[in-house]
Amino acid sequence: MAKAWHLISRPTGLPTMANFALRELPDAPLDVDQLRVRNLWLSVDPYMRGRMNDAKSYAASFQIGQPMTGGAIGEVIESRLDGFAPGDLVLHTGGWRDGGVIGLDMMPNKLPADLLAGGMSPQTFLHNMGLTGGTAWIGLLRIAAAKPGDVVFVSAAAGAVGSAVVQIAKAREMTVIGSAGGGDKCAWVKDLGADAVIDYKADPVLSALEDALKKLGKSGIDVYFDNVGGEHLDAAFATANDFARFAICGMIDVYNDGKAQEMKYLIRAIPARIRMEGFIYTDQFIDCMEEFYADMGGLIASGAVTIRETVREGLEGAPEAFLGLFAGDNIGKMLVRL
Repeated sequence: MAKAWHLISRPTGLPTMANFALRELPDAPLDVDQLRVRNLWLSVDPYMRGRMNDAKSYAASFQIGQPMTGGAIGEVIESRLDGFAPGDLVLHTGGWRDGGVIGLDMMPNKLPADLLAGGMSPQTFLHNMGLTGGTAWIGLLRIAAAKPGDVVFVSAAAGAVGSAVVQIAKAREMTVIGSAGGGDKCAWVKDLGADAVIDYKADPVLSALEDALKKLGKSGIDVYFDNVGGEHLDAAFATANDFARFAICGMIDVYNDGKAQEMKYLIRAIPARIRMEGFIYTDQFIDCMEEFYADMGGLIASGAVTIRETVREGLEGAPEAFLGLFAGDNIGKMLVRL
């Protein structure tokens, strides 16, 4: 019988294991348009923290006492859905569980057989060919309209989204400054091709960013890709060139405590004519899906875009993997392997 993690209480601040319970899922025969899957990989992502609140957002809240959901790669065991057969690998949103019955509401999509045959690993569709890679590509190229020659500042540059932004920007001949926490993460971001990397744990973000710009001979930044908020966002305002574009993807700095954002340099949005836009991956993905798959697939095949995976083993480790995102335990994409 399949098991799934359930949210049993709403967290205040950083979630704890007491907010989760691993329970069996009821077994049932397949109905029309349903699949039975065995999950192989699960994704945990920072946006899931917002779903643990009882608040209106772009993603529905997890319901107390109900199974949680998220990105997953599974193998079809049984099918009553046209176009799917046992043995197919599918991307779907029935995560936080080791398998069970999924329907159309969990958006099953068969992984492209040609890409898998060419050596692309299935879990790539949970990062660079999926949510995080798509978020990076859309935010940088569509929302911020970044172009060759731009100076791009990326926060959380050692994360799944940020690392993809760094590499896409370098493939488009941009100058990239990444921010990461700690020597190992900063070294990896530099290895990805970033022209400069600042360690936000070692120095104030603004002074470190100003030093990086000076060493690169740049007057300021043209694009800011925000995954963090707070001090990073304010430093971007302080160093923005005229007509800079900010793509606001996430603000992990305040997901748990909800503290007020102190923006000392927000006033520069007016004289610098800064354009700032928050965005959600699903708003644009359908319209640009084919272009994204072709472009990102080519970048991955050429080696221009790579990823490091931080892997936790077993369904039992899913909550700890999720909580590790807020402790900075991951380099690249955090995954759970079943």
